[in-house]
Amino acid sequence: MVALGAAFSLMPSAQPALHLAAGLSAIAAILLGVRRNRADDRDPWSLLGAAVLASALGVVAYGSDSPRVHQLGAGLLLAAYPALAGVLWIFIRRRTGRVGDRAALLDALILTTGGALLGWTFLLGPRAAAGDWLMFAYPAGDLLCLGVLLRLLTAAGRRVPAGGLLGAGVSVMLVADVGSELGRLSDSVSVLGRFALYAAAGLAALHPSMTELSRPAERTPAEGSRRRLALLGLVAPVVLLTGDPTAVAVLSALMFLLVLARMAGIMRNHRRALARERALREASAALVSAADVEAVADAVRIAVADLLPPGTPHGVVLAMPFAQDEPVSAGAAAQAAVDREAGTVARIVATRDVDWAVQVRLTQFSTALRCPMVLRDRPTTAEPLVGVLHVAAPDDELPGLRRAIEVLAGQAALALERIELVREVARRDSENYFRALVRNTADVILIVDEDESIRYASPSAVRVLGFDPSGKSLPSVLEPAEIVLEVQCSDLRDDPTVAGLVYTLRDVTEQRRLEEKLTHQAFHDAMTGLANRTLFQDRLEHALARGARDGSLVGVLFIDLDDFKMVNDTHGHAAGDALLTEVAKRIARALRADDTASRLGGDEFAALIENVRDPVAVEETATRILTALAEPVVVDGSGLTVTAVASIGITVTPEAAEADELLRQADLALYVAKGAGKNQWRRFESRQHGAMVERVELRSALEHAVHEGHFLLNYQPIVDLSSDRPVGFEALVRWYHPNRGVVAPAEFIAVAEESGLIVPIGRWVLQQALHTVAQWRHVLPADRQPYVSVNVSVRQFRETGFVAEIRAALEAAGVPPHALMLELTESVLTGDQDPVWRDLAELRTYGVRVAIDDVSSPPAGDLTGRPIDVLKIVSAAPDVVELARSLNLTVIAEGVESSAYRDLLAALGCRLGQGYLWSSPVDGTEALSQMAATIVRV
Repeated sequence: MVALGAAFSLMPSAQPALHLAAGLSAIAAILLGVRRNRADDRDPWSLLGAAVLASALGVVAYGSDSPRVHQLGAGLLLAAYPALAGVLWIFIRRRTGRVGDRAALLDALILTTGGALLGWTFLLGPRAAAGDWLMFAYPAGDLLCLGVLLRLLTAAGRRVPAGGLLGAGVSVMLVADVGSELGRLSDSVSVLGRFALYAAAGLAALHPSMTELSRPAERTPAEGSRRRLALLGLVAPVVLLTGDPTAVAVLSALMFLLVLARMAGIMRNHRRALARERALREASAALVSAADVEAVADAVRIAVADLLPPGTPHGVVLAMPFAQDEPVSAGAAAQAAVDREAGTVARIVATRDVDWAVQVRLTQFSTALRCPMVLRDRPTTAEPLVGVLHVAAPDDELPGLRRAIEVLAGQAALALERIELVREVARRDSENYFRALVRNTADVILIVDEDESIRYASPSAVRVLGFDPSGKSLPSVLEPAEIVLEVQCSDLRDDPTVAGLVYTLRDVTEQRRLEEKLTHQAFHDAMTGLANRTLFQDRLEHALARGARDGSLVGVLFIDLDDFKMVNDTHGHAAGDALLTEVAKRIARALRADDTASRLGGDEFAALIENVRDPVAVEETATRILTALAEPVVVDGSGLTVTAVASIGITVTPEAAEADELLRQADLALYVAKGAGKNQWRRFESRQHGAMVERVELRSALEHAVHEGHFLLNYQPIVDLSSDRPVGFEALVRWYHPNRGVVAPAEFIAVAEESGLIVPIGRWVLQQALHTVAQWRHVLPADRQPYVSVNVSVRQFRETGFVAEIRAALEAAGVPPHALMLELTESVLTGDQDPVWRDLAELRTYGVRVAIDDVSSPPAGDLTGRPIDVLKIVSAAPDVVELARSLNLTVIAEGVESSAYRDLLAALGCRLGQGYLWSSPVDGTEALSQMAATIVRV
């Protein structure tokens, strides 16, 4: 802006363009400042930009030779004045919170009146007499801006730097305007005052304090400062400089009235200050004599009523802390910490923001004074916060009440502490207090006469027995069975000081309950209350013995929750525990009274079915359990629901006669149920034994392969259908088995997912694929470098740090993120997968692309807004291609094996394809050769 001003002075021919550039620069600065400082209230800044634009365009148009353009420029210049005044007025309203400040208004009126007389004498009067109303309007606009600016500067509260900058710019513009209108400054020099306004507007918007101009300022009682009184005192001598007697007479009368009003306000404030001082002295005397909290509260209420003008509606609430069993809420604890740190400092707060118990007593008021009562180094407690005093009254009364309320709160805090000290001393001096300490004992001591009547009972008898047994017979005291007593007797009948039997009674009820509880815990699960493995095994053996005697069947059900780890990883262990507890209840309800439900550990349950004659009854029990588990389970207080999915293995005694054999068979049947798709039951069959052994061997071999690295990667090209050129490759893992040879993923991925081995396998695939593609990128030219697509499992995302692992692998291989695409199956679109989507969104932001694999029809889940780039389809589905086009997703067709199918896909708008038409999966070297040469169709 300084450069534009200098250029404006040195380049007369370019002044219109430079002036317009200065205005636009200021508008740009205002827009940048509003955005950078995140201003919530943009209206005054928008109006300020409009005022700057009107001023800049007006100055440029005003200098035009065309009469119409000249008149338009005059209109824009005149419009800039009320717009600028409107900006300042909005800031006044925001800073004062729409609460009037009579003293500041009177000060501004006095100063503006003096300026108005000067303006009338030298500018307004002569132009009004000459009938030049257009030129009359310019100084009138300056006077309007001056009045509003003075009101803003005399407003209460801390000065805001942004407001000072804006006020300085307006002041310079007004001085330049007056100098030009008086003929003291040339037009080109006076226009520089506009440059000052533009610069000030831009700087004010860019300053971080610009948002404070739209926030209510902390109000303080308006009193005349020395600078303000000196400025007001200069008005009368300046008026005498004018030569218009009529104007002097009128203005003197007006100023006399304004000064009287101002002095009346000062006197009223002084009288109020004296009344408040008297009220505080009376309150201090009342608080000194207060004997309890109620008396303190009454004294505070009377004092507040005296501090306010008579008849002013108000409310007073003295909030005191109290002991409670429930933990304090996080919000209340945070507020208490702020109060302790702030000390006895009153703040004006919205009534809706105070505690609800206080709020209901102050609902008729919008704001209230909140003053904590804090005493450091209290002798009665380590808690410095004594209480909080709330005073509500009309908004214009609260600012002047702050200091008095702070003093009153401090006096009330001292009175409350004094009362507490008196109570503490009285309590410690009480004879009953010390007697309770000395005579309080856990055991009951009774002295019994020859006729079994109780002559004496220690004070603890009432606490243990619930009544005073003195005078009653000993058998009647010992008969009730509500408590368990351990009794000891000493014969002191020969002791003259006692002369009776001394019975010592000890309440061992809790001890017996603890023993019973420990016994229960030894044979029951602590979380669910079901029988544990030990008790289940014992009952199974007893059931087998009864079945052998009476010929009844015994059934065993093994129940395992599917994907329970997902619940723990996604929603936390608290949700998992809630799910296990509810599942246990539902299993128990699905059984008969003779049956036994057990939790074996983790997410494994078992059920023992006794006294049945048909195996179908055991199968019906399994069906009832699955039906009971189908209803969603609420796992936390927010209403989050999870559906328990379980697999059940069944066996009955015709298949085995020993407990261990039954358990093993049920376990094998459970694995069969899981392999069949989960959420169903399977009954043990002899032929399943070999299949399960084979599956266990496959899992063991797979674990060995993971440790020994018996995997290899093949790559199948992803081809551009228009040119038959490969643009990328999908990495396909193969397992090299020492006996079975190369094993396809379909044979071992399910076992890897079930056992968790998919995580290390997926890590190896990712690292190997990135290493290979990095080698390709070193060899191939820049326009032929492919990307690699890697299949990942949802389970991998549930591992902590998986996103960081992918980024580290990319950095280690030196491969850019856009050269990697992750493929997930369509199952990610169903269920609660929010953590997976968050990780995918982070990776996509990093540059990694995301594809949904094996799509055959429009997905059931909503794709809108999901971090997805590619849909891989397994059939020519026009609706899927159309869906992808509407979402701006790329489509890759898999399984392309003929030219006709390729042409059909191209006609549907599918751009990329993958399949044996171009190449089967090959190793990395062959894939590089395909990239380096033209692909030959097979």
